[in-house]
Amino acid sequence: MSFTAFNFHPQIQTALDNSGYEAPTPIQNQAIPPVLAGRDILGLAQTGTGKTAAFILPLLQRLHAGPKGKIRALIIAPTRELAEQIHTYIGKMAKHTHMRSMVIYGGVSKHSQISNIRRGADIVVACPGRLLDLVNDRAINLSAVEMLILDEADHMFDHGFLPDIRRILKTLPRKRQTMVFSATMPKEIRSLAEDILTHPTTVQINHTQPTASISHAFYKVEQRDKAKLLRKILTEKDITTAIVFTRTKHKAKNLGLQLQKAGFKATSMQGNLSQPKRQEALDGFKNGTYNIMVATDIAARGIDVSGISHVINFDMPATAETYTHRTGRTGRASCTGEAFTFTAADDYKMIKALEQSLGQNLVFQTIAGFQSTPQVSENKTTAQNPTARIATKARSARGKKKSQRNQPEIFNLGLSTRA
Repeated sequence: MSFTAFNFHPQIQTALDNSGYEAPTPIQNQAIPPVLAGRDILGLAQTGTGKTAAFILPLLQRLHAGPKGKIRALIIAPTRELAEQIHTYIGKMAKHTHMRSMVIYGGVSKHSQISNIRRGADIVVACPGRLLDLVNDRAINLSAVEMLILDEADHMFDHGFLPDIRRILKTLPRKRQTMVFSATMPKEIRSLAEDILTHPTTVQINHTQPTASISHAFYKVEQRDKAKLLRKILTEKDITTAIVFTRTKHKAKNLGLQLQKAGFKATSMQGNLSQPKRQEALDGFKNGTYNIMVATDIAARGIDVSGISHVINFDMPATAETYTHRTGRTGRASCTGEAFTFTAADDYKMIKALEQSLGQNLVFQTIAGFQSTPQVSENKTTAQNPTARIATKARSARGKKKSQRNQPEIFNLGLSTRA
């Protein structure tokens, strides 16, 4: 199927042709027709599936024939980086349409944003906090909004933005087309979707399954040895560009500095950075000044860099769906990628969740210099069951004396799902 089947306006189709787009992805194929028809949408899809185009292209088509210069579409995103990414994509696709987009988020001058609003815009891409500030200041008029999109809705919840979202919703016309897109669907987001969507079309693209173009390797390692293992992997593996995920902002900052001191071209992205510093780090990662980005889950939203060869989970994600979202940063657009995950003794439940998500047991492998000898003899059950082996070794590790823990206990759980 070709994009020409959607009968986009020639000005939009020209932008598509100039961008080299040929065939729509599954989420584009399923979402674009109901959006064009004016239906509400609940979209569930992992990162890298072409979700942004799935709502931007039909949005531009629907707005094309109407009046210009007043805000008719509002897109809300959880992070500044994602808002900028969407805004940039709109500029690319709307280049020939005379429609104008603007972006609103905190950390920069409010006055310059108000000036942009006064100059007129058809589409606003905004983060909730600053948008609500402008609404309360009566600096923005949303009474003409015809289309509302909540992107990365699950991370709106992570940020604590849902109260702000509900306040913003009260300022919008009740008669509108609404779309909610999310990689995961916690109960809070499902409740919000039920409240604001009317007879929605649900589009679901394997949102809990890792993409088939990514191979997965898992390493069991004590917390104190993670940095050493990371340096070894970054030195010995064929890594061109990598995102390293940590659980906390503090760890992201410190690990980034450690890697820099060790001679790696590394930077970090975390919530405590000012907007100029965040942009500097992101621009450096995109242009090759840095080839390693250490980030938290929330800060990594909106990092859309082509050709990322590896994702490294320095800390285990909290859910299988988060694992899918993290690893989806590589293996995008029909490219292959690799995901490495470090697991500690207390990650046993998460390992089981990943096995269920991946549909098979994780398989042990080794890495030179980090393999430990078995601590207990394995019976037939544990020998045949990798999950049982993990549990057995974790229980044994907890019972060892401190003096016996000189050698790190590391296992590779290698699973390839490469297509």
